[in-house]
Amino acid sequence: MEDLFVSGGTSGMGRGLAMHYLRRGARVTVTGSDRARGEQFLEDAARLGAADRAAFIQADLTKLADNRLVLDEVKARHAKLDGLVLTAMRSYPRRTLTPDGFESTFALYYVSRFVLSYGLTDLLERAERPVIVSVGGTGMTKGAIHWDDLTLQHRYSLIRATLQAGRANDLLGVAYAENHKRGKTRFVLIHPGYTNSGTNHVKQPWRTVMRIMGSLFARPVERSIQPIIRLMDDPPAQPLIARDRSRPVDLSLPTLDRANALRLYEMTRQLLDD
Repeated sequence: MEDLFVSGGTSGMGRGLAMHYLRRGARVTVTGSDRARGEQFLEDAARLGAADRAAFIQADLTKLADNRLVLDEVKARHAKLDGLVLTAMRSYPRRTLTPDGFESTFALYYVSRFVLSYGLTDLLERAERPVIVSVGGTGMTKGAIHWDDLTLQHRYSLIRATLQAGRANDLLGVAYAENHKRGKTRFVLIHPGYTNSGTNHVKQPWRTVMRIMGSLFARPVERSIQPIIRLMDDPPAQPLIARDRSRPVDLSLPTLDRANALRLYEMTRQLLDD
């Protein structure tokens, strides 16, 4: 793994993976919305002697314009990509729309990953064994795509929005593999389990509650990223695999339906073209 880009790479599992590969000599670019955390990442990279191999792009990935800026900057920095890691995700207690008209959870957890995956495919295909890793809730069967109400104008809730975006993320992997059967890039959908990956984005009093729950029940980041590292170091032969921690997920699950994946792909393309 020589060249790596991590969305959501300034905290949690994204940061853990970025630092792991910096230690191993890779060139790593991360993006995040918080400048202070980005600067901390660069300082930590410098302490490893990796200042010239680390880069931070500040971006709000709920916005299409920022995703396109990220694409341009990654392409300017890297001649190829061995790995693309998608970890950026946030839940919104109240329904909010992005400037592009997407519900914010859906925009970050799905639309951004769509734009980055397809937008960086050319760089990935220049590598010998390229892999995309999308971290989410793969294997869960709750939640659905609300085809007639993607912005959840009716009956919005944090859980409903998160589950819809999670199922969309699953379908992204299915459609990507279907659309790139002749390509080298492998797509890995992985559920890391409940991980103590940070609560800075959560408002009080829920931040305190989540910190307590995390300290009692969650896996540490270093443990949760180990299955991901193994898959990145030795990408699968198949175009798509799904894992719940280290356990294979059945690709025939309804949440990984090919027809729904291609339907969402076409719908997303139309929305992005409007």
